Amino acid sequence: MYGKQRIQDNTMIDTHVHLYDSAFNPDRDQVVERAKNAGVTHCILPAINKSTYAAMQECLKKYPGFCHKASGLHPTSVKADFRQELDHAYSTMAGAVAVGEIGLDFYWSREYEREQINAFEQQLEWARDLDLPVIIHSRSAFPELLASLKKCTYPCMRGILHAWSGSREVFEQACRGGYFFMGIGGVVTFKNARLAETVRETDLKSIVLETDAPWLTPVPYRGKRNESAYLTFITRKISLLKDVSIEKVIGQTTQNALSLFFKK
Repeated sequence: MYGKQRIQDNTMIDTHVHLYDSAFNPDRDQVVERAKNAGVTHCILPAINKSTYAAMQECLKKYPGFCHKASGLHPTSVKADFRQELDHAYSTMAGAVAVGEIGLDFYWSREYEREQINAFEQQLEWARDLDLPVIIHSRSAFPELLASLKKCTYPCMRGILHAWSGSREVFEQACRGGYFFMGIGGVVTFKNARLAETVRETDLKSIVLETDAPWLTPVPYRGKRNESAYLTFITRKISLLKDVSIEKVIGQTTQNALSLFFKK
């Protein structure tokens, strides 16, 4: 249940989509319409930094009830001025359904490793104080991620480990510090993706759907712009991996997302 509104069995929630990205400027209305026609009822828009905030606000105003805001500072936006970025992110928390997109990313560089860790742990404290879930980005940083989660754990820590690329074992270690869902998107459809085996081993009660659009487009559109309507390809792949119906995948992942973002 979302408030008193009944969520039909065939509806989906995209828990991670950057609908405000300029890649959607030519046809954003059509992208939203295709998503709704595919059964997507809600989209969570994770923040990046203050330079993208105005565009996000426009989306929130234009598609009320469909788009929902998360506020935070993306790890790749953590630079020397990260304190100013954090101040801005915190000032936008009103109305947010989550703190995110936050985390650690050392794939390209470790120049701001300490600053990223500081920013991540500060935002985990916000989530604790505001009683909000977190949306966590982690790339080439699992040891540091686990260390920060262990250091900052609190009784109601919860959220999504977005675009999960680790093993089932690492996921379980992360969950020792809180209750997390595994964010599964287009990568699960890629040929030879190790993620497929991880999903096969993971209970549906621990999975939520996401696209990370406009990026990480699933097969058969890999290499092109992603969009929320393509959740249908992700659910189909998960149903094959889990040997359950697509309806079961959609129903359980939708309830998971509702319980995280909208249950009060």
